[in-house]
Amino acid sequence: MVKLPYLTALTTLISYGLLFLFGQIRDLFRKILDLLKFEKVQGKGYAPICLGLEDFYTRRLYLRIQDCFGRPIASAPDAWFDVVERYSNDNNKTLQRTSNTTKCLNLGSYNYLGFAAADEYCTPRVIESLKKYSPSTCSVRADGGTTKLHTELEELVARFVGKPAAILFGMGYATNSAIIPALISKGGLIISDSLNHNSIVNGSRGSGAVVRVFQHNTPSHLEEVLREQIAEGQPRTHRPWKKIIVIVEGIYSMEGELCKLPEIIAVCKKYKAYTYLDEAHSIGAIGKSGRGVCELLGVDPADVDIMMGTFTKSFGSCGGYIAASKEIIRHLKHTCPAHLYATSMSPPAVQQVISAIKVILGEDGSNRGAQKLAQIRENSNFFRSELQKMGFEVLGDNDSPVMPIMLYNPAKIPAFSRECLNQNVAVVTVAFPATPLLLARARICISASHTREDLIKGLEVISKVGDLVGIKYFPVEPEKVTAEEKLKKLE
Repeated sequence: MVKLPYLTALTTLISYGLLFLFGQIRDLFRKILDLLKFEKVQGKGYAPICLGLEDFYTRRLYLRIQDCFGRPIASAPDAWFDVVERYSNDNNKTLQRTSNTTKCLNLGSYNYLGFAAADEYCTPRVIESLKKYSPSTCSVRADGGTTKLHTELEELVARFVGKPAAILFGMGYATNSAIIPALISKGGLIISDSLNHNSIVNGSRGSGAVVRVFQHNTPSHLEEVLREQIAEGQPRTHRPWKKIIVIVEGIYSMEGELCKLPEIIAVCKKYKAYTYLDEAHSIGAIGKSGRGVCELLGVDPADVDIMMGTFTKSFGSCGGYIAASKEIIRHLKHTCPAHLYATSMSPPAVQQVISAIKVILGEDGSNRGAQKLAQIRENSNFFRSELQKMGFEVLGDNDSPVMPIMLYNPAKIPAFSRECLNQNVAVVTVAFPATPLLLARARICISASHTREDLIKGLEVISKVGDLVGIKYFPVEPEKVTAEEKLKKLE
């Protein structure tokens, strides 16, 4: 959990207050000038799509720094990639691309195991599948969209995560938002971690079930919520809940924290609640053999009722999966709209995942998979420890490849992003509404494809920019070197 320093919180609030105040004053003068023009409005026209504070935030805050977001790239998202240069002639309201690119160190992509770039085992097989199956099936899974590759991947995913069966979907976000309403509806109860991903939030809201939230990664509060809700029952009628599902993530994408899965499962077992585990950022990236948070924390996959994951991170592809019992998977194949009405995964994307998993498992005839897993773990822990030594406030746990650096102040968001880019390091900054208003951050994602030289380059730039922007909230005292140690170094 983030413990915001009082002085930092105060200055951040003052900064947002000043932005809001001067923005409102400018809007007021604009209205007055429009009235003084005495121009008669012809017809009612269309109502504005965005109103109130949403429109104000977009105009007065987001547009001023939108060059820090959505930067186009012109190469594969490898350890280094080409960022397209852009410019604006209207104070950042619109951005124009140029034909120039800048080679930057990539510290923002989810390419955890380095499979997003060309691979000696994966790439030839993907090209072969493209020639054989074409880029799209042009059909849904229930009609003509199921190829031999799709069934092979479903069996491989089930074996990989340790569940009886699995089902594929063409989009990771839709896996959560479409699956949850197919699992629970009116009369059911969803208890969700307070920092769960937006796809889980939207899926829960669309299910028709009652949604309750427990404090982030706090099993004791989860138990309190469960006890209270079981005692009260359904609203108004107080009948027992038809079904209770507890939803958590393996690695929380904006915090880099590992889920306290053993404790949460113990609570769910005690109160007979189902568990739904989102492993979008953990599957393939952590655990001795890449099998995710269950393997890392010593949890039996049989104790997790529904395991969700995506192929967009560690496997260098797209889409997502649900792994569960054969009965649940059969139910989803007959009822889930994302399976019945959405175009199936592209065959080359399916082949990419099959090949990547085989490399991880060592079924390609090499030990590259084990080397990649060791490399991502070593890179992540090295980068995190070095950032902390420099005095940055870094969120998350060891072994997690996601490490947010807290920025807080709104002016430091564009300053950090632009200065890093100027020194050929591409980082992702995250602000409201993706995070709470006061908790803006830069989210660093480490890859197994990063060499030690790449990481040192990134650390040097981030340290330099951190000093310039003023985000080293925990300054580290210089090490006291004794005379004897100096002599040893000289020798």
